Amino acid sequence: MAYALVTGASRGIGRAISLLLAQRGYDLLLVARSEAQLTALALEIGQKHQHQARVLALDLAAPGAAETVAAWAAAQTDQLAVLVNNAGYGLWGRFEQLSLAEQQNMLQLNMALPVALTHALLPALHQAPKSYILNVSSTAAYQAVPSLSLYAASKAFLLSFSRGLRYELKPTNVSVSCLCPGATTTNFADRAGMGAELQATANKVSMTAEAVAEAAVQGLLAGEAEIVPGVLNKVSAGLTSFVPKGLVEKIAAGIYEKYL
Repeated sequence: MAYALVTGASRGIGRAISLLLAQRGYDLLLVARSEAQLTALALEIGQKHQHQARVLALDLAAPGAAETVAAWAAAQTDQLAVLVNNAGYGLWGRFEQLSLAEQQNMLQLNMALPVALTHALLPALHQAPKSYILNVSSTAAYQAVPSLSLYAASKAFLLSFSRGLRYELKPTNVSVSCLCPGATTTNFADRAGMGAELQATANKVSMTAEAVAEAAVQGLLAGEAEIVPGVLNKVSAGLTSFVPKGLVEKIAAGIYEKYL
């Protein structure tokens, strides 16, 4: 049976994607920090979908995390067919006022980890008849976002990396997709340190993690290059190609900075 490996699988979009991949016939390799949440998810996958789910509790921002995950995955199966680089988080606030160490930790998880893990697992993915990589970015990738400056930059990096890698792998069996969701009902805002007023504003247009995951898995298996769930998100992402960058940044600042 083919396996799918999902990072950041314990909650939110990663959890929802894991359940949908199990529903579509994959066994799962689940990686995140919380062993209790991973174990509960593995049990749910077994009960609902009769598929195996193996878990690895690990701080994915730690040095050598990608190598640890790759070695563990190789010990679990020689039939890896899906890699979902979902782990990541944001930090809200002015760049100079946020801890540099914490911002560097975010960049490690959002950028360095998916690059290293993809590089380590591509040889295994090439062994499958058909395999897929899904990098989870954000609609923030399409413009600079004041007060989420490094988060948006890290997601822009991931989108650009996905585009380039997809082209490189066109002649092969590996399809690369990038998921760019907008506001989603997860713990993202709490982890980012966003206040209640900003969260309330975001909740007015938020999608559920399950709806985002459904679009993600459908798009992934269909081989789509970029997956932007939701009509509003598609429109806002598309407008960034036509509206002057300065205006787009002013609008983004108006949404986020006024709550600082």
